[in-house]
Amino acid sequence: MSLNFFLKAYARVAIIAAVVLLVCIMLFSGINSVREQYWRERMATPLMSWLAAAPDPLNQYHWMAPMFGLKRGQPASLGLSAVTTERLGYGQVVARQTDGGYEFFVRALNGGVLGLHLGQPYQDLLRATALVVRWHLDTIPASRRVDVAAQLSESFNVDIRLVQSARELPDHQALGLLDEAGLAILDRSDSRARALLRLSEGALVMVTPPERFNPWGWPVVALLLAVVGGVLALALFLGLRFVESHLRKVESVAIRIARGEMGARVESAPGTLVSRLASSFNSMAEHIQRLVQVQREMIHAVSHELRTPVARIRFGVQMIESGSSQAVLDKQLEGIDGDIQELDELIDEILTYARLEQGGPVFSLREGSVTDIVRQVVTEQRLIRHDVQIDCDIDETSQRWSLADMEPRYIHRAVQNLVGNAARYAAGRVKVSCHLDEENCRIDVEDDGPGIPEQDWEKVFTAFARLDDSRTRTSGGYGLGLSIVRRILYWHGGQAFVCRSDALGGARFSLVWPRLKPADPEL
Repeated sequence: MSLNFFLKAYARVAIIAAVVLLVCIMLFSGINSVREQYWRERMATPLMSWLAAAPDPLNQYHWMAPMFGLKRGQPASLGLSAVTTERLGYGQVVARQTDGGYEFFVRALNGGVLGLHLGQPYQDLLRATALVVRWHLDTIPASRRVDVAAQLSESFNVDIRLVQSARELPDHQALGLLDEAGLAILDRSDSRARALLRLSEGALVMVTPPERFNPWGWPVVALLLAVVGGVLALALFLGLRFVESHLRKVESVAIRIARGEMGARVESAPGTLVSRLASSFNSMAEHIQRLVQVQREMIHAVSHELRTPVARIRFGVQMIESGSSQAVLDKQLEGIDGDIQELDELIDEILTYARLEQGGPVFSLREGSVTDIVRQVVTEQRLIRHDVQIDCDIDETSQRWSLADMEPRYIHRAVQNLVGNAARYAAGRVKVSCHLDEENCRIDVEDDGPGIPEQDWEKVFTAFARLDDSRTRTSGGYGLGLSIVRRILYWHGGQAFVCRSDALGGARFSLVWPRLKPADPEL
């Protein structure tokens, strides 16, 4: 492997890694902004719900207005958007960022909207909650404080613990932080904060909230772990070196096949990285070899088919040379003309089959009426098959979905081949049916003839194939009609198949293809 190839591959991987890293950073920032917003609103929900349930929170907790900007009003007067107002209507707590922190809003139970301003959401929320807890604990007897503290703990989603023994006392430094208001916030950046309260008679209470917001939650960590692309350099080098050695084997076999060695195959140990490629390549080579063999057989069959009419023409010419009357000459000329017509039809069949077999005709599907084509074929066959009753069955549903994507000339030829064959082998009746719906088109051609043995259902679609029963060379045909039909349906994205007719007892040939072609993929 050349160094230039490795450097190009490594540069591409590095660019991809850089893009992935940039995307991960953007995702990290975006996801955490949403997570933090949700965390703030969830943290403030207990306190805001408590204030919303109070009859008159502005008077009951009068100190919260100057300390935390507690206010009450209507959504319009508070400058709330329609989305925020709708969320408040669902009973949610909404946080809005301001220049000096965050504002939290909640719909009051007795009407209006309550707003609370917190400069530092985590610490100020803890301070406001602790002050509300102290107000309630100061207004009850000491004997009920434990029970009330448990109720407040559940309501505010915090841990409220009364300091009842000397062992539970905080250190002297924490006690020294108690200000004149009897509240101290003990905050350490590496853990959750705590609020130390001093009640009116001197009792101490410790309030511990949930943990602060952690931007490195497991979803974020899992996301970042996906960006460990730096280790791909060595693996890429070893992988490319291994793949290249096997690709060279594939390349050498491809060159040998191009030189005419159709039996060349790629040898690769099973379980390797390129074993599937080698298997697919060998399958392709076998398919090509089979196609070449089919072409050789077709050439041989064509030469055999041409011998009979050419021999008859030569015999007719000899008879003309030795003819003694005008009647004999006219008869031989008529026979030669028929043989030439037969040659023309055979050549047309061969060219059509070769064009369809080697890549398909150059045409684009367009919208046309399937039912009109079927009626046209039935009408044409009735004119030339007077001894056979040809019925056409098209219901109203099929007529409604009659427009389909197709190449009308080739679909006409496919239906004509089937109806012509059915009329040739039928005892007296042929039935042509259309079954069209929103997704598929289906045309069935049935006859009351001898039918086709089940073991020959696939053989009849093989080029130059003839059966050893009533459907033989003596009844006409070159063995190409059904092959052409199947290829026409193949290029329409459908298929042709044969089975036994339940209604008439003979053979039933069916054509099925999608009614609408798939939309082109966007570039």
